[in-house]
Amino acid sequence: MNQHEPEAEDASTRQQGAAERKMRLLVVDDEQSIVDFIRLGMRYEGFQVEQASDGYIAIDLAQRNQPDVIILDVMLPTMDGLEVCQRLRGNEATVNIPILMLTAKDEVRDRVTGLEAGADDYLTKPFSFDELLARVRALLRRQQRIIAAGGPGGRVLTFADITLDEAAREVKRGERVVELTATEYNLLHLFMTHPRQVLDRQTILNRVWGYDFMGETNIIEVYVRYLREKLEDDPSAPRLIQTVRGVGYVLKG
Repeated sequence: MNQHEPEAEDASTRQQGAAERKMRLLVVDDEQSIVDFIRLGMRYEGFQVEQASDGYIAIDLAQRNQPDVIILDVMLPTMDGLEVCQRLRGNEATVNIPILMLTAKDEVRDRVTGLEAGADDYLTKPFSFDELLARVRALLRRQQRIIAAGGPGGRVLTFADITLDEAAREVKRGERVVELTATEYNLLHLFMTHPRQVLDRQTILNRVWGYDFMGETNIIEVYVRYLREKLEDDPSAPRLIQTVRGVGYVLKG
């Protein structure tokens, strides 16, 4: 037998194992019945599931293990889910991990608050497992599109004094680097590839959140506000990202 054959076989096995890596899911909820419900279904669907019953444990696990998606309940002991979400978004290691928030409240204000904290999607209890699975898969597909868009050989887009480097996934306003989450970056990228073109709400949803997005449509307003706060001199009187009433938004200067 060729002495190199076992090594080649090991390499092939490693490559196959990497290709078949299970998606990692972190479930953060202090209701064990909810955790068991999600874990049982997600494991059956091929996910690797970890759990945390409070916010501090969740932040530690997210930083150390880098899950592919986080399912985060709003009502948690010691630190609520909104603060957990904000802390995850403020940490370089976890800023781009998709977060799906769970809540027992169904008021619009509560849903918007979750999105403002940095959540990518929102699901109200009680929920069906099929809907939860569909939303998790939609978040994963969107994340994969974002990662693919940042591959080598990208363009450097410019508008006014904003530059967006596709390869480096870096945004600058003048000489100042602007730190954006994955969703904020994707939304700005859409605007900068269609400057001075009015983009309606459905187009923005389709291009940034995906055709299969099942969340709240007011998520667009939330993330436009995020961009304005980071890019505009006066976010209350935006000059770059302008609202076209009844239609959508346009990037103009």
